[in-house]
Amino acid sequence: MLLTRKSGCKITTFPSIHKIFSIFFVFLHPDMAQFTDNELSILIPTYNCVCVELVRRLHQQAMATGINFEIIVADDGSTDASTIEANREISSLPHCRFIERKENSGRAAIRNFLARQASHAYILYIDSDMTVISPDFITRYLACLPAQVVDGGVAIMADSDEQKQLLRYRYEKAEEPHHTATERQKTPYQHLHTANLLIARDLMLQHPFDERLRHYGYEDVLLGKIMQRQRIPIQHIENPLGFCIFESNAQFMTKTEEGLRTLCQFRNDLRGYSRMLTFVQGIHIPAILWLIRLFHFVFGATIRRNLCGSRPYLSLFKIYRLGYYLSLLNHREG
Repeated sequence: MLLTRKSGCKITTFPSIHKIFSIFFVFLHPDMAQFTDNELSILIPTYNCVCVELVRRLHQQAMATGINFEIIVADDGSTDASTIEANREISSLPHCRFIERKENSGRAAIRNFLARQASHAYILYIDSDMTVISPDFITRYLACLPAQVVDGGVAIMADSDEQKQLLRYRYEKAEEPHHTATERQKTPYQHLHTANLLIARDLMLQHPFDERLRHYGYEDVLLGKIMQRQRIPIQHIENPLGFCIFESNAQFMTKTEEGLRTLCQFRNDLRGYSRMLTFVQGIHIPAILWLIRLFHFVFGATIRRNLCGSRPYLSLFKIYRLGYYLSLLNHREG
C-alpha cells in the first residue's frame, strides 16, 4: 500500500510504514538483508484454544525480520464461546486476522481453507497449542528457503511435576528421541507433521490435504505419502516449537481411540506410513492376533480405567492401543 500526497500537478509517493521499518531494520542489521524479499503466511487452525500469546510472539519475530508476512488464524467451529472472544484480539495486530467459521470442517479441510486464504509464497503451518521457544524461530526457517518443504519438529516440555505425570506427556517424552531431525530425516515422508511445517503455497494448493479425513489423526501422514509419490524432497531441521499443553488422561484416551479409528478406516492408504500397521502386518500367526483381541476383550476396560486415572502405566497404553486397533480391524473385516 502506498501513501500519496498531491501538490498541484506533482504527486509524491511514500513507501508504506512496514516498508520503512524493513529498510531501517536492514540498515541496523545488514546480515538480515537476505530475508527481506521473502514472503510468509503463518497459518494457525484452532478449535477451542486461545492462541493470542502464540500469535504475539510470532508477530514480534516476523516484524523483526522485515519480511512481508501475514498471520491468519481460523477458528474451526469452536464450541467454547470464551475462546472465540479471546482470539478476536488477534485481528488488532498489524498483518494479522482472525477468521470465525461456524461449522467444524475437520483437520484437513481447515488447513486447505487456510492455504487458499494465504497470499504469500510460503506457508508456515502451526498448531494453536504450540509455544514459541526460540528467539530466532522465524529466521531459521527463512534460512532454509527456497526449500519447498521443511519440518521443524517439536520439543516436549512441561511446566510442573503434575503435568509430567500425565499420560500424554509421558508418551510424547518417551517418543521424543525418535523425533530428532537426524532420526526424522532417515524416513522423511513418514515423519511429516503439520504442527510446525513450512511449505511452498503453490505446492500446497497442488497437493491439498485429503478432506476425507475429518477426524483426529493422519492427515499429515497422507500428505507425506503424496510428497513421496511426487518425489518432492522434505528437509527436517531442529527448529522446534514447544509442546507444552497436555490434555487430561481421559481426553487423551478419547483422542487416541479416535485416531485409531481413523487409522483403521484408511489403513489401505496408510500402509507403509504407520508403525502400528507395519507391526500388525508382521504378525503372521492368526492365533496370536486372536489372543491379543481376546486379552483386550477381557481386560481392555480395566486397562482403560488405569490409563484414565492418576497413575497410568505407559506399557499398558501400548498394549491397549494394539488391542483396540485389532478389535476395530476384526469388526470391519469380520
